[in-house]
Amino acid sequence: MASWLEEIEWRERAARERIAEIEAELAALHDELVGHQRRLSRLEVTRETMTEIFSTAGERPGPGAGGAPGPAEDAEGPDAGRGSPVGVLLVPRWREGRALSELPQSYRDIVELLTDAVRPMRAKHIAAGLGLPPDASKVEGLRSKLKRLTERCWITEDGPGLFACDRSWPGRGRTPAHMPAGAVPPSAGR
Repeated sequence: MASWLEEIEWRERAARERIAEIEAELAALHDELVGHQRRLSRLEVTRETMTEIFSTAGERPGPGAGGAPGPAEDAEGPDAGRGSPVGVLLVPRWREGRALSELPQSYRDIVELLTDAVRPMRAKHIAAGLGLPPDASKVEGLRSKLKRLTERCWITEDGPGLFACDRSWPGRGRTPAHMPAGAVPPSAGR
């Protein structure tokens, strides 16, 4: 018969081995969980993007249909005349006479938030202001929208990653460098 001291040592060793096994299982489960969370996040962004694309697809008449210009008439640059791959330009280039209501709601919310902001904001702060979760995928999706709004002259990027609606435009005749000559800044029409 083993002594009580040997029995305790044997049980301690068995407990340590079981703890190591459970920790290894937990690490594997954690890695699997992280992989599934990343996949879910990508799927959510894809769903949001596709919903946005298809929810606005029938709102704008095509070229030659009268009324607002179609995607081919709005496009500028090397892809001019081709339009977006689904036949609609979600964020039209800003020009005099364009109303904020022409933007999809998610873009309109961004412009309105930046209009009310006291100073330029970073994407993560804009996400918080819009009530979005602080997930990296949500912030990156928002950053894409901010860049699109900047390219289309609705907002400015005052520094790397600092977005604003320039309030100094009306009455001062200042045009940001990224705007085409003769363009009127978005805040001038409000």
